[in-house]
Amino acid sequence: MDPRSLTPALRAVRLCLHLLVAGLLVLAALRSHSAAGVVAAVVTGAVYAAGSVLPAVRESQRAAAVWLGALCLAWLVLLWVTPEGLWIAFPLYFLQLHLLPVRWSLPAVGLTAGAAILSYVRHGAALNPGVFIGPLLGAAVAVATVLGYQALYRESERRRRMVEELIATRAELAAAERHAGTLAERERLAREIHDTLAQGLSSIQLLLRAAERALPAGSPAAGHIDAARRAAQDNLAEARRFVRALAPPDLEHGSLAGALERLCGAAGPDGPRVRFAVSGTPVELPTPYEVALLRIAQSSLANTVRHAGASRVGITLSFMGGSVTLDVVDDGAGFDPGSVCPSSAEGGFGLPAMRSRAESLGGSFTVESAPGQGTAVAVSLPLPAGAEA
Repeated sequence: MDPRSLTPALRAVRLCLHLLVAGLLVLAALRSHSAAGVVAAVVTGAVYAAGSVLPAVRESQRAAAVWLGALCLAWLVLLWVTPEGLWIAFPLYFLQLHLLPVRWSLPAVGLTAGAAILSYVRHGAALNPGVFIGPLLGAAVAVATVLGYQALYRESERRRRMVEELIATRAELAAAERHAGTLAERERLAREIHDTLAQGLSSIQLLLRAAERALPAGSPAAGHIDAARRAAQDNLAEARRFVRALAPPDLEHGSLAGALERLCGAAGPDGPRVRFAVSGTPVELPTPYEVALLRIAQSSLANTVRHAGASRVGITLSFMGGSVTLDVVDDGAGFDPGSVCPSSAEGGFGLPAMRSRAESLGGSFTVESAPGQGTAVAVSLPLPAGAEA
């Protein structure tokens, strides 16, 4: 047993075992009435003490077995010299059961009990039931105690590991929830900044340009209007930097097309073959548009991998003048769109959540599918005037 796993109660039990062995050896030496008995008791005690202090006995099962063999041999010599060595059999039972595997410890306990009985008979003691019952009953008590304790210890260790796994899982879930909440809040802030501050500053800039053109030549207000327009332009650029900084990580290092292409490569070797294509001339999209299209593509691909059993998936991003369209088509099992529950029971980005994302930006969301005929998800978003804003 690992010494680090010893509780104060187990340390107390081990100390009691040491004291029991020492007391029984002293008793055997005193009652032997012979020098040979004293020497045999001292040798047995020395062998026992060596096993208690040698690190190898605690760290190596083979070294422990060798030490236990030497201890049993010393005990047999003590039994040969004096019948008082009989009482050492009881602590030997516990050592054998603790240090040896069950397939070896049980026969060793039986042999120890037999040796104790034979030694008692050899030294001329009168035969009576107690001669046999004492050693055998002690062996039975030791076996029941040690095996019962080992079963309780294994159960305790199993529960400890389960508690540790539960704590680790709860910590991982909490970290995942914090990360998801952080991403959601970043998306919300980016959307709010774009839809309020950025759009407002852009409108102020346009109004100041119109006012600047309407002023008569040489008007003293022209300089103030120009300064105000430049301040609005600088703050608009700063707001755009905030929006880009708050964008999802997938969009931080490239365009929407690059994020969608990386998404296709993340399907894994066991998933369907995913291909991505861009149609039309790409234009810079507002951050809320990029976030919505990326999340819808992620959710659609996740649904395909989880439920459709498809072998091929095509993701197409199309720029068509006044709108941008995302199509996700697979050749999977398909389903009946009319049977889908109108609310997402799992609280994730299901079909209702994807539809809500598209409609919140004034777009449309359609699903075409039938059992055995694959699924096509299409979302179309109208581009605002000046899509680069």
